[in-house]
Amino acid sequence: MDRRYITTTFSFDDKKVVSYLGIVRGITVRSRSIVGNIGAGIQSIFGGNISLYTELCERARQEAFEIMVQHADQIGANAIIGMRYDANEVSQGITEVLCYGTAVRIE
Repeated sequence: MDRRYITTTFSFDDKKVVSYLGIVRGITVRSRSIVGNIGAGIQSIFGGNISLYTELCERARQEAFEIMVQHADQIGANAIIGMRYDANEVSQGITEVLCYGTAVRIE
C-alpha cells in the first residue's frame, strides 16, 4: 500500500472513496526490560527526553502501524482513512499499542 494514502482525515482532496471495507487494526504489546528501566531511571535523574522510552514507544507504534497496513492489504484496501493510535497499560510495565483506521478503496 502506498503510504501516501494513509491519513488521519476522512477523505483525500484528489481521490474518491469508492468502497468502505471496514475497520483495520494493528496491535502490539510491549514491556520494558529491567536493563531498560535502569537506563531510563538514570536518564530521568537528569531530566529531559528519556530516549530509551522514546525509542521503545516509537518501535511499538511502528510495529502496530505495519500490522494495520498488512490487515488492510489482506482485505483488498488501497488506502486507510481516519487512522489513529491508542495505548493502554495492560499491567504494570506492559503496554498495548493499537493503530486503527477505516480500510477503503480509492480511485
